[in-house]
Amino acid sequence: MCAERYCMPNPTIALTDQIIKDQIKKGSRVIDLGCGDGRLLKLLRDDHDCQVLGVEFNQDGILETIQRGVAVIQADLDEGLSDIPDQVFDFAVLSQTLQQVRHPKQVLAELKRISKKALVVIPNFAHWRVRLQVVRYGRTPITESLPYHWYDTPNLHMMSMSDFRDLAESLGFKILKELPIIKDRAVDRAWAANLRANSALYVLES
Repeated sequence: MCAERYCMPNPTIALTDQIIKDQIKKGSRVIDLGCGDGRLLKLLRDDHDCQVLGVEFNQDGILETIQRGVAVIQADLDEGLSDIPDQVFDFAVLSQTLQQVRHPKQVLAELKRISKKALVVIPNFAHWRVRLQVVRYGRTPITESLPYHWYDTPNLHMMSMSDFRDLAESLGFKILKELPIIKDRAVDRAWAANLRANSALYVLES
């Protein structure tokens, strides 16, 4: 499973990684599911003194993560993480990956099992540009944050901030923070966030 964030432009990746880093306490135990090339985990290890582990399916991502000196295991998130004990991590990260797995609800349930808190970044398919393209042109939208044609997109599921909130609460997560990302900035308590945000970060507690 190749996380979409590593198909994004570098400034977008760096922004997302920094927003995630700001939510993690120094010295934490962190697992990144769909870690891509491991750059976030290296950042957390080097700048935050975190104990880190990556999970990645794509062979190229695994090799790049190893080259960064970060521990990584190969696994398909849809098949579960049965080898990882309950509540062994302080934080589990799932950034721009949930919409690409076949079974999002089961993957979120695994996050809840293995970690005390989860950081989930999702694309917001209810952004006004997405809505406008559907209404105006009657076609699957292509935007800066969703730059794919319908036939080559890695995204299997379309969700809004409201959709994700409902799913998280149905699994028994407590939503500690909802941070819409608007114009390359995480904004707390933004008005009309589900309309304005390209993506959003959720801090969840098991």
